[in-house]
Amino acid sequence: MAIRDRFSKKLSCPQCGNEGFAEASEVDDPKRKHPDFKVDQLPRGFGVQRPSNHQENFMIKCECGRKFPFRSLAEAAAERR
Repeated sequence: MAIRDRFSKKLSCPQCGNEGFAEASEVDDPKRKHPDFKVDQLPRGFGVQRPSNHQENFMIKCECGRKFPFRSLAEAAAERR
């Protein structure tokens, strides 16, 4: 079984300001065609609109109705407290 990279990303909705940290993972093997991207946990107020094997195509939906790709409005959670 392949090792999964696990990481946190801060999600922020540009429409209503809702934000929180998502926990995600993907396979750490550059030879794989699909990284098997998964969001393991979303913050309150966010849901999955359309799952995908790639971060760029994984769509999130905020409780206000705004939809956006996971990667477009997510930033690394390096300074998470």
